[in-house]
Amino acid sequence: MTIAHALPEIIQGGMGVGVSNWRLARAVSYRGQLGVVSATALDSLLVRRLQDGDAGGHMRRAMDRFPIPGVAAAVLRRYFLPEGRPAGTPYKLLSMHRQVVAKARQQLTMLAAFVEVELAREGHGGVVGANLLTKVQLPNLASLYGAMLAGVDVVLMGAGIPREIPGVLDALAEHRPAELRLEVEGPAAGATELITFTPREHWPDDGPPLLRRPQFVAIIASNSLATMLARKASGRVDGFVVEGPTAGGHNAPPRGAPELSARGEPVYGARDAVDLAKLRELGVPFWLAGGAGSPEALRAARAAGAAGIQVGTLFAYCDESGLAADLKSSVLAAAARHEVEVFTDPRASPTGYPFKVVRWPGDPAGGAAEPRERICDLGYLRTAYQRPDGRIGYRCPAEPVEDYVRKGGRVEDTVGRRCLCNGLMANVGHAQERGDGVVEPPLITSGDDLAAIGRFTGGRRHYTAGEVLDYLAPATPNDKARLRCDDRGRAVGDAVGDEGLEPPTSRM
Repeated sequence: MTIAHALPEIIQGGMGVGVSNWRLARAVSYRGQLGVVSATALDSLLVRRLQDGDAGGHMRRAMDRFPIPGVAAAVLRRYFLPEGRPAGTPYKLLSMHRQVVAKARQQLTMLAAFVEVELAREGHGGVVGANLLTKVQLPNLASLYGAMLAGVDVVLMGAGIPREIPGVLDALAEHRPAELRLEVEGPAAGATELITFTPREHWPDDGPPLLRRPQFVAIIASNSLATMLARKASGRVDGFVVEGPTAGGHNAPPRGAPELSARGEPVYGARDAVDLAKLRELGVPFWLAGGAGSPEALRAARAAGAAGIQVGTLFAYCDESGLAADLKSSVLAAAARHEVEVFTDPRASPTGYPFKVVRWPGDPAGGAAEPRERICDLGYLRTAYQRPDGRIGYRCPAEPVEDYVRKGGRVEDTVGRRCLCNGLMANVGHAQERGDGVVEPPLITSGDDLAAIGRFTGGRRHYTAGEVLDYLAPATPNDKARLRCDDRGRAVGDAVGDEGLEPPTSRM
């Protein structure tokens, strides 16, 4: 079932692991703009929230609504700790994703995406999106299906070429089997290896009625990619986010021969700019991202023919985001003193894409006497490779060097790599404890406009998502009409992220 509708002019970026959490997406969607949850590593994030006691009961409330019988109960039995983890106790880990995993492992991935979207959709009539990384291939099919079971309105994907995703959404909406081509390094490169997902394997009967197919918005950095997706994707593409090299997180590599600046950052030039006039000719709505977090940028985007803007950095530091409160306060204080910089690191990410890293005096990882010990125990950025025996193995250039080289990787590919999986989990207050007081350090990423965030904050260390929206596009009286009500007809109020909010028990 497909229902297409015009999307709002402001898209809240799908940032990090748990930075764009359900609270942030809910607050933005409540105001009539597009709130977006990050769907990266949600399965690990869910089980860590459960092991920390699920304050407020939000995870369990949403889990109770998961429609496939028995799944939520099994996950609670294994991971929920009512009193939370004892101090110094490491988190219990999930098995890492592979080309083929057990049915229960797929179901946990589905459940985690369902929970985040379900909570983001509570109490309002706005649209909710989910952002996934094309590069993180292995969990994506199960994650998409779980998000669709919760009624996600929009799927946004970048960090690769998401050509197959529109057709996947078509199949999952009808509970048909879906597949993605698995990228394999080594002798098997170019051979057809597939990741498959069969929805009806998870239902005790024929399953629920057909699902609503979400709109698909591709995140692109070139006209050629936009044209290819508009014409050759496996299904309908409903929009593009045009993400420039000033955006946070991963950036597309510069086109042409690699070149570094005196600071050691990739050099971008005229070839890396998207021709908006040519983009308009495709007849597909688009939003501009990267340094777009201002009312002037919104006006300029609309004047250039864009439907609006995608904004990340301003939302990343608002009260509702999942970024740990002490990190938000520390970075904002440093920004107010003009003591923060964003470095586009060409080596940090195991993906090989440039990655924005925030540097500031209060960085908990900045003064470490010793570098982090290389440990790969989450594995979301591992790549598949063909082993000498012909089977598929997995490796990551940020894992222990000797392990990577033993698996056929080149030692030079390990230089400068950092564990994004554990660092991003630490950003949102769920750092793994390694024993002897060692805790995984954070790894903060933001767009280049972080240095100018003081223009908006005026020195404040706290602000809300609503204040960001008031700054970008002031609210109108019609926003009130966007609310859903609970079963007693009462509108859910502004405090959509508060622990004490009474959850609505029905949808309208």
